[in-house]
Parts: sequence; C-alpha cells; structure tokens
Amino acid sequence: MARKNDRRKPAAGSRKGGRPGVVKAPAKPAGKVGKAAAKPSAAAPPAPKVKFRGRVLENEPLARHTTYRIGGPARYLVMPADPDDVAKALDLAQDRGLPWVALGLGSNVLVKDAGFPGVVIRIGKGLDRFEMKGATAIVGAGLPTPLLARRTAEAGFAGVERFIGIPGTVGGGVYMNAGAHGAEFAEVLTEATVMDPKGKIRQVPRKQISFKYRSSNLGNVIVLEAKLALIEEPPAKLKELQARLLRWRKAGTPFDQPCAGSIFKNPGGPRTAGALIDECGLKGFTIGGAQVSSLHANYIVNTGTATASDVLKVIEHARKTVAKKTGVELELEVKVIGV
Repeated sequence: MARKNDRRKPAAGSRKGGRPGVVKAPAKPAGKVGKAAAKPSAAAPPAPKVKFRGRVLENEPLARHTTYRIGGPARYLVMPADPDDVAKALDLAQDRGLPWVALGLGSNVLVKDAGFPGVVIRIGKGLDRFEMKGATAIVGAGLPTPLLARRTAEAGFAGVERFIGIPGTVGGGVYMNAGAHGAEFAEVLTEATVMDPKGKIRQVPRKQISFKYRSSNLGNVIVLEAKLALIEEPPAKLKELQARLLRWRKAGTPFDQPCAGSIFKNPGGPRTAGALIDECGLKGFTIGGAQVSSLHANYIVNTGTATASDVLKVIEHARKTVAKKTGVELELEVKVIGV
C-alpha cells in the first residue's frame, strides 16, 4: 500500500506545467427555446474550487466522448493531466456525495440519454506513458490499445500485436481483460498500478488478479499503469500480421460507423454471439436510429440519429429472440452507464 502522499506525485512521463483546470458554465440544452439561464438553481452545487492541472467541464454531453456518439451530460467531466488530478476528481466525488466512473476512449460503453449524475474521469492524455525496458512494456492507462500494438510491433516485440483492432485504452483493457483474435491482456500483464477511491496508489502483481473472459477481480479501482511481458519478434512479421487483421476488421465489422464494439459476450459453445443473432435473422433489425449491423450481428450501430433508448430496445429484442429460438441467454459485454 502506498503512503498517502504518494498519490500526489505525477507518474513518470506525465506532462509538466499546463493550464489549471477550467470549469465551464452549463451549456443550454440543444434545441430548447426560451430564456438563457441566468442563475443556477438553488439546489445546484457551486462549481468546484479545487485546481486541476487538466480540465473540468460541467454538464458536458458524453456523446462527444464515446464511440457510439450517444449519451447525455455528465455532471462533471474531468480530464486529468496526471495521477494527482485523478485523486482530486475522486475527492470531488466524495465531497459532493456523487458517483464516479472512469472512462477511456468511450468504447464498450453506452451512456443513457439522461447522462451520468456524477463525476466522469476520462483517462487519456497525461496518463499515456509508453516505455520499453528490455522486453517489458510500461504503459499508461490512457494509451490507446491500437497504439500500444503498433509501437510494440515496430520495436520488435510480440504479445499485444493482435490488439490492433481493440478500440479502447490500456486501462480499460486491463480492467475488463479485453482481447481480440485469440489474445487477451491476462496473458501479458505482470503488474497493474491502481488507485482506490480514497486516492491511494498501489501496485497489484498479476498473481493477485483473477482474470476471466472479459472481466477481472480488480474491483472499485482506477487502473493507472500496466507492466506487460513481451517477447522479441521480427517487426516485419508483426506488421504483416497486423495488416492482415486490419483487413479482416474492415471487411467484417462496421469499423466506420458509430458503435461500441461487441454488444454481447460470446457464450460457451461452438457458436459466437454474432452467429446466434445472425441465425435468428436479425441483421438489419432497426429501432429508431439503432440497427443490428449487416456486416457483423454482434454490433449495433448508430445510423446517425440513435438514442441510448433505441439501442437498449434493440439489445432487449435481440436477447429475447436468441433466447426463444436457441435457448441461449446472451450476456452484455458493453457497459451501460447512467440513470
């Protein structure tokens, strides 16, 4: 367990200097006609006084920060510049009695239309360290997973090259044991640096982490950094594999449409979730602006006007239809956030 003041030290590789956090006034609801709000309601808490090195936005639409391009506002959206900002964001939530949630690139999540009534901590720039020490990659939680795959392949190290198509960050990938093409984080992680809700930082060795399919026992923490054990491999070989995997993704998934990635976990057995949904004739099934992809049935895409409610209705229809026709109960992989 780290000493309490350890949380106030920025991680190696974090930016120095930078602007103090700025709290923006709540934006007027889109499309609403009427007088501009002159004063906050008496029940609304005042803007936080604490200074962040990163940014703090009030009532920020989360549709701007998710790959689905769907979601209502967060009461506060914190973009931390370093671990100290993450701790301050947790303090903000605790002081105001608000829930909090960590967000990476916004993939694998569906934010409800009413938004999130608490503090969203967006792990990204400032927490995206990348360093190779021999065959060990030391990686910040905010680093995009495809960038991790590219950098390690270019450096001639194998182990995460198959993650080239995973659209999230390393932190979320470690926490949920993300994987692709037969590889997953559980196979390469040796240690995770995490912060608990009180802002204390500790290192958790791999032997203390129980990984399962798309889940872990890390609990109520925020992943800050990961150490990954890789092996040397010719860069040309790794790049050729990545090019082949990317061609497959472009041909077989709706990579160019707003979506969250796979909606359901693959059940045990010979058939994937996508195959089961396809067998039930649901490709192209649409409610509002949400549609089961015609390319891959385990993707529900936003055709341009989808709401979270539309997506949830399609999810429920797909789940009930598959259960009725095949007897298989599909389990959500995408995380639903909000009220």
